[in-house]
Amino acid sequence: MTSLPKEERQTTGKLSAQTDEQLLLSYRKSEDSAVFAELVGRYERELYNYLRRYLGDAAQAEDVFQATFFQVHRKRAAFESGRRFRPWLYTIATNQAIDSQRRTKRHRRLSLEQAMQPGEQAASLRDFVEGSEIDPARLAEHGEQAEWVRGAVDGLPEPLRRAVNLVYFRGMKYADAAQVMSVPVGTVKSRLHSALKRLGQSWEDAAAQQN
Repeated sequence: MTSLPKEERQTTGKLSAQTDEQLLLSYRKSEDSAVFAELVGRYERELYNYLRRYLGDAAQAEDVFQATFFQVHRKRAAFESGRRFRPWLYTIATNQAIDSQRRTKRHRRLSLEQAMQPGEQAASLRDFVEGSEIDPARLAEHGEQAEWVRGAVDGLPEPLRRAVNLVYFRGMKYADAAQVMSVPVGTVKSRLHSALKRLGQSWEDAAAQQN
């Protein structure tokens, strides 16, 4: 196996040791393509999966992913020192996704069937309808319950559905989700509470119909 030259290994090691924020600030000063590539690589899988769930289309998600990092490049000077990179990135990505939906007139809703790919994280049905403490690492149940969850979440209003996606499926903290959605933290909590209440009521109604 061919190893990297010593200088290249040292450069790669230095980049991997930096935080996202340090990388972006460094790129803003140097415009070094290696720095930008390191930043893109860190979010390539995570952000693409988020966009694919949000948009429901692989090709569209890829286009929006590219557009997102193009905007990161364009807006690098606007990134403020002391700000967190991840919520800033997700804000850009979400806005790009919304713009893409408007352009193509394809308003596909979040599909839990896509969200529950093997090895990926999702909240369980019981967490959704009963628990106030959500464990994003638990896999969602399959079969009839997954079918019900998919329909119930698809039926939520867009603001509630987006909050569920960011907090329960992406595992974001309330503050980060609030930045992405450009709303106060209290609004995020309120939307999640409303979403859980609606899902719980839907679950009770479905159970009553079966009895």
